[in-house]
Amino acid sequence: MPCSAASHHPSLPPYLSTPQTTNTCNSNYNNSYSTRTSSSSSSSSLYLAIQSKPPSLASSAASLATDRSPRNQAKKPSQEPAMVLVPTDRMDSLFSPRCVWVNGPIIVGAGPSGLAVAACLREQGVPYVILERADCIASLWQKRTYDRLKLRLPKQFCELPRLRFPDHYPEYPTRRQFIDYLEDYAAKFEIKPEFNSTVLSAGYDELSGLWRVRTSAPATGEMEYIGRWLVVATGENAESYVPDIPGLSGFAGEVTHASEYKSGEAYSGKRVLVVGCGNSGMEISLDLFDHGARPFTVACDAVHVLPREVLGKSTFELAELLMAWLPLWIVDKVMLILAWLLLGDLAKLGFRRPAVGPIELKETHGRAPVLDHGALAHIRAGDIGVVPAVTRFTETGAELADGRILDFDSVVLATGYRSNVHQWLQGNDFFNKDGYPKTAYPHGWKGQSGLYAVGFSRRGLAGASADAVRVAKDLGNVWRETKSAGSCHRRCISVVF
Repeated sequence: MPCSAASHHPSLPPYLSTPQTTNTCNSNYNNSYSTRTSSSSSSSSLYLAIQSKPPSLASSAASLATDRSPRNQAKKPSQEPAMVLVPTDRMDSLFSPRCVWVNGPIIVGAGPSGLAVAACLREQGVPYVILERADCIASLWQKRTYDRLKLRLPKQFCELPRLRFPDHYPEYPTRRQFIDYLEDYAAKFEIKPEFNSTVLSAGYDELSGLWRVRTSAPATGEMEYIGRWLVVATGENAESYVPDIPGLSGFAGEVTHASEYKSGEAYSGKRVLVVGCGNSGMEISLDLFDHGARPFTVACDAVHVLPREVLGKSTFELAELLMAWLPLWIVDKVMLILAWLLLGDLAKLGFRRPAVGPIELKETHGRAPVLDHGALAHIRAGDIGVVPAVTRFTETGAELADGRILDFDSVVLATGYRSNVHQWLQGNDFFNKDGYPKTAYPHGWKGQSGLYAVGFSRRGLAGASADAVRVAKDLGNVWRETKSAGSCHRRCISVVF
């Protein structure tokens, strides 16, 4: 059966297509959406609207691809759809009340990982759609970070593919500078996510060989995106992690997660317990002290603390250089000796050191060492207190593991973030229960049936960029093979109302 290509509507983004003839099989693989609108030809009506119980997936795909009878092509003068799909005993149709065919990968997440893979796909000439639950790109950086935050590694290790940081940026760009860089990145590569689109579920349909991604948006309600490939780019920090600590709900003071903390200005003169002694916990403790608060940091877990720089050179950069020539265990030994020489014996300050070295711990468990920004000097001076684990909270404070009960005015939970993939990605064994690929880096970027992952390498922005390049290159090859195989694919479905 012959196929005719759909035309571009001048008022729509280039990745959208609008119908040119009735009931055609779309063959324009240079558009990421294949949609069919109502007979009114309104450019704002971009999605399918099937006003009946959906048929089964197999029967709808087969019938829509082959049935050209007058019954299906006739149009009624009323506003009701000309085609009424016959209900069957199955409700899991290929079509939902609002449905979009995506003629390329569906990317979930418009943070640095999603932006990186979108830019690389554009370079490959592959169309895509990118779904973002927030109303902006990089919502973690824009809405859930504190004011004094800077990149913890030199800027050359934090660049996304194909765009360097401006020369006038400092070695450690500020939060605002990094956001500006990401916005410039999105503008340069013409990345335009579908904002306010929360993914409710995503699953692979074995019958059709397609991914079905169901979303919800305030303006459009529920929609379903359908395509051959799914790129999970929600990353390692999709949602805040709040531990279950006895008595926390009964604490009378203010409890804030680090994702809601902006500045220590509001805590001036208060005793603040910071739960967590990672990089965020130490920086928040320092920020609280700088604003006149009396902070206490909870050192409940063993942690490596390293100097941020050694003789003016980034500690991370030094480790990278050593790893090019020496085994990992030797590099870890060098890092620990440098830490002892420059920072002293941290056990005297209340910190326990893990049995595994700092680099190995990062690579195997994703736990980054703390890079000291000046907090240790204030801990030694007694300006910032260090306390053991919290056994339980009381109405006015906390009981500690050593039996002490201390009073506090406020609590800041610097307890980190976690992946949320398991909440919406269905029926796959590529990710483990914690929301990370089961296959270790650098092979954890590709799954089965067109599933890809970016931003789960536990190697920061550099790891996400490396994965984005790999994913885009692979998708580019697969997409071109699919395109050259024939313009009319058996799963290419078009419906006209």
